[in-house]
Amino acid sequence: MKTTKNRLRVALVVPHIFIHRDILPRVIFSPGELAIQLAEGIALQGAEVTLFSPGPVNTGVKNITADLTLFDQELSGRGDDYIALLKKHPSTFVALSRQVQSEILATAFAAANNDEFDIVHVYTNEEDLALPFSQLCRTPVVFTHHDPFNFLVKYKNNFPKYAHLNWISLSYEQRTSMPPNTHWVGNIYHGINPSAYTPVQQPHNDYIAFLGRIIQPKGLHLAIKAVKHYNKTAKEPIKLKIAGKHYADSSNDDYWQKNITPELNEYIEYVGFIRDETEKSKFLGNARALMVPSLFAEPFGMVMIESLASGTPLIGLSSGAIPEIITKRNGVIVHQDADEDKTVQQLSKAMTTIANIERSACRTDFEERFTIQRMCAEHIKVYTQLTTK
Repeated sequence: MKTTKNRLRVALVVPHIFIHRDILPRVIFSPGELAIQLAEGIALQGAEVTLFSPGPVNTGVKNITADLTLFDQELSGRGDDYIALLKKHPSTFVALSRQVQSEILATAFAAANNDEFDIVHVYTNEEDLALPFSQLCRTPVVFTHHDPFNFLVKYKNNFPKYAHLNWISLSYEQRTSMPPNTHWVGNIYHGINPSAYTPVQQPHNDYIAFLGRIIQPKGLHLAIKAVKHYNKTAKEPIKLKIAGKHYADSSNDDYWQKNITPELNEYIEYVGFIRDETEKSKFLGNARALMVPSLFAEPFGMVMIESLASGTPLIGLSSGAIPEIITKRNGVIVHQDADEDKTVQQLSKAMTTIANIERSACRTDFEERFTIQRMCAEHIKVYTQLTTK
C-alpha cells in the first residue's frame, strides 16, 4: 500500500451541490453533514484525508473545491443566491450543478491517478456521474449511496450497470434494491458524536415526538391518527409534538395543508424546524418515545439514532431498515398492515407498551452500535481491505 509516512491517503469525494457552506445550513441534507463528520473522524483515527466538494465547507481537513466563478457570476447577474435559483429555475440550477459536480469528480480522479491517494470514496447522492469514469481510475474507488437504489429513475436505470464496482451499504435493507450480484465490500451504519446528544435526567415524558421532513412517505398522518386513537380511552391524554420542515410553499406538495394543518390542536402541536443539536436533544430527550411511521423503504433513519442517543425509545413501522435499528431493547416495531386502521391501532397500543423500555438501555444501545467513532473505524477497515488486495 502506497502511503505518506505510513498514513492511509483518502480522497473523500462528495459531489452533491449542497455540500457548500452557503447552502448546507439552509437545507435538510444529513448526508452532507455525515460526510464532513466522516472526513474529520477518519482523520482523527490516523488517515490523511482530503475532502473534495463542489463548494467550500467548514472543516478541519484539507478541502478541495470546484471553480464556482462562472456559477457565481450567473447568480449575480440574476440577483439570486443558490437557494433562490433552485426555487425559481430548478432545471437551470441542476444544469449548472452537474457541470460543477463533473469538475470536482474529474479533479479527484486525476489526483488519484497521479498517485496522490490510496483510495477514492465517492459519497452521497449525485454520484451517478462518477460511475463510468471511476473505471478509468487506477486507484481503488468505493461508493456509498444514501437513498434506496431504485428511488429515482436516473438511479435505478443506471446503478445496475455498475453493480461490479465497490459498494458500501447503509443497511442490509438498502441492498434489496440492487441486483443480487452486487459487489458489496461492507455494510456500515451511520453514527453520530456521543457528546452531541445527552439524555434528560428527569424527562417530561408527556408527549410523543415526530422529527423529520413533513412529507407523505414519512407517515406523519399515521402518528396523528395513533395519538387521537390513544387519547380516546387514555386516563391522561398525551400530546404529539411535531418538529420538522414542511413544504407549504411548494406548488407540487400540499401534504402539509391538506393532511396536517387541519389536525393541529391542543394535543397535536407543531413546534417548528429544529436544527440546533442541543435543542433537538432536549426535544427528543423529553419525549416518551419517538414515532417513526415511515411508509417507504427507509435506507437508514438518522432521527432514530439521535433519539437513542438522547435516551428515548422508538416506535416504528416495519418498513425499510427500521427493524435493523429498533430492537426489543430500545423500542417497539409495529407491523405495517394493508388496513391502515389496524396499523393505527397497533401504533396506539405501542404508546402504552413503550413504558417497558428502559431509557438507559436506549443510550447504551446507541453507544454500542451507532457512534461516529465506530462508523469511522469501519470505513478505515474497508479502505484498508481494498488497498491491500
